[in-house]
Amino acid sequence: MKVRRRRNSNSKDNSEAAQDRQPLLNFRAKDNLKDYKSGQRGTEECLKLSWKHIPGQNHWLAVAIAAGLLLAGVIGLFHAWCVYSIHENLLWFSHLKEVEREISFRTECGLYYSYYKQMLKAPSIQQGLYELIHDNTTESKRTINILQRMNIYQEVFLSILYRILHIQTYLEPIYFYIYTVFALQTVYVIALFITSWLLSDSWLAGALSGVWYILNRVDTTRVEFTISLRENWSIPFFALQVAAITCYLRPQLKPIQQRVVLWLVFVSTFCFCLTWQFNQFVLLVQALIIFTLDCLDFFTAEQVVSLYLMQVFSLLLVWLLQFCNSMILGSLVLSFIVSALFIKHFQTGLKTGGFVIRVGKLALHTLLVLTLTFTINYSAKTILQLKSDEHIFKFIKAKFGFGATRDFDASLYLCEEAFGLLPLDTFERLAGTVLLYPYLCTLSVLFILLLLVALSNLSTNGLGQACREREDRTFSMRPDVAYNLLHTVFFGLLSFSTMRMKYLWTGHMCAFAAFGVCGKEVWSLYLRVLHCNTKTMMRLIRYSVPIVILAFLYYKFWPRLMEEISELREFYDPDTVELMEWIRLKTPKRAVFAGSMQLLAGIKLCTGRVLTNHPHYEDQALRERTRQVYQIYARQSAEEVHKVLSSVGADYIVLEDSICYERRHSRGCRLRDLLDLANGHIMDGPGENEPDLISASHPRFCEAIKTDMPPYSTLFTRVFKNKTFNVYKLKKLKKKNKAENSP
Repeated sequence: MKVRRRRNSNSKDNSEAAQDRQPLLNFRAKDNLKDYKSGQRGTEECLKLSWKHIPGQNHWLAVAIAAGLLLAGVIGLFHAWCVYSIHENLLWFSHLKEVEREISFRTECGLYYSYYKQMLKAPSIQQGLYELIHDNTTESKRTINILQRMNIYQEVFLSILYRILHIQTYLEPIYFYIYTVFALQTVYVIALFITSWLLSDSWLAGALSGVWYILNRVDTTRVEFTISLRENWSIPFFALQVAAITCYLRPQLKPIQQRVVLWLVFVSTFCFCLTWQFNQFVLLVQALIIFTLDCLDFFTAEQVVSLYLMQVFSLLLVWLLQFCNSMILGSLVLSFIVSALFIKHFQTGLKTGGFVIRVGKLALHTLLVLTLTFTINYSAKTILQLKSDEHIFKFIKAKFGFGATRDFDASLYLCEEAFGLLPLDTFERLAGTVLLYPYLCTLSVLFILLLLVALSNLSTNGLGQACREREDRTFSMRPDVAYNLLHTVFFGLLSFSTMRMKYLWTGHMCAFAAFGVCGKEVWSLYLRVLHCNTKTMMRLIRYSVPIVILAFLYYKFWPRLMEEISELREFYDPDTVELMEWIRLKTPKRAVFAGSMQLLAGIKLCTGRVLTNHPHYEDQALRERTRQVYQIYARQSAEEVHKVLSSVGADYIVLEDSICYERRHSRGCRLRDLLDLANGHIMDGPGENEPDLISASHPRFCEAIKTDMPPYSTLFTRVFKNKTFNVYKLKKLKKKNKAENSP
């Protein structure tokens, strides 16, 4: 897909941003001052104690909370409008033909959207669900359950909602879809707002986190050009879950409040798991955070068990809705949680003894949990014969240098930029918006504080004594702060290792940095060092610094943001449009197409034809089929390629010059190189080859077929050609007489 500029008829859209000042809600009854300083009471409890003897102040408290929530909604809606405007102006989306709009759903995005379109075209909801459960168009010669294989319940839900709302005359289906995804970005920003508000007790922090998220859009989201990616559906729910966990960990919540917040944790976790196939790996990181904080005495046993169970119940409910998808039962996170709870139940004396004894117990505890985790996981995968996620572990093994690999699937991931290390220019962009500096200051100070508090916790003999001594400590850390600190550390490390995962980190990074600017924890430590830790100085810094930062960001980035939003371009991809129109008009409706995964997803969406393979790679049999189909770009004989394509039922193959003569990747990472290595052949072009590779006995198929010489002309007929694509029809071989084959 290409995008070309068009003239801007209305380049500026000026608007004024209103700034709200938070009332200073820091009065406190004297007899509760000690508890307030030590962070043992939640925000709600503090505010109640502060205001209950002052007539009419409860009303002001309600007004302040309502104003904060209103501001959160305004910032969230503004971000949704920004990404919608950029998407519209990038493609001139409202002026495109239907086929051009659908082509804009690139790679796997088109595959997911095709099921939404399929549900809407079905005669009834029941028939649409039946076709998804018994699908025979996504993979030729196979009938698969799409609801089991893929996370597309969001498309099913939206299609049903679109049907029952009777809005067909007012809103096109494609707009209903993209508006919903953009609306989830509003939810995302509100969740970040609430997280930083809860941590800092100031909605100025929420405003700052929302503004930072918008200004760092390049690194916090890619929703405007990859609308239907699973992460764009799921990460907003994950942010909601983090906000709910932060609220749950607030000190001394009442039991009824804890139950309500736990339900919010469960619902948000369930929605997150239901909408993304990588949920198990994200929840595994989160489970490791909970495990670490449990070992260091930041969480109570009740909190640990409750959070673990919310994860387990969410995964099991998704397992049921996905028709008992074995990949969930064989996930590492389930094995880890079961192991952690089992070992924790029997190790009753884990948090007793002196420092050396406790550290030794924790080391043994961790070893036992990890050993049992891998034992359970290996047993589960053996019993279930699960191989769906083995390519991910091959990729991880190769990525961290545990032996070189020629495995095609692992190499396919390794050679993609999105699965490489986080580029250093990311930090330059984050520093440019003044996000990186307060984030690093907050992270470094609080991490040192976490280590000090953890050492102090481990030095006490049991949790009861820890609770009694906590009031007398010079330093302390609330459990909600500790959780968010380790959250940003763990997901930051994940982002460093795999760039695609940075969207799980950068959004929370905005909330965490805003907490550092507006919260008391970091400033109190700085002011203690400077010997000026007074209430007046604390208030002055907590409210003046974020206002100055917001003013600076408005002054520097508002004109640039408006210019970016108003920049007008135009969708331009005539070759792909021509291909889709030809397929739709000139080929049978049940024709089977072979080609690259990315292009075939678009063919299914635009034409509804049957595919041999597709981009949803979480199936071992499909990965093997994809490797076979991709032999069209390898050095294979015409007879071998024809045999492979016939075995998967292909009627047509679509060859792309951009793959056959690829130059985007370096040598060794081009698709043809990956195929040559997997086949044991020497790669093209100048450069070294491993000594055990051999020269292929056949030319590259995608090049040789263009000669129209036998045997290529005998087995294939070119039926379509333009500057980008060549389509060949497979000729049916005549069956030999049975008498000839008989002995």
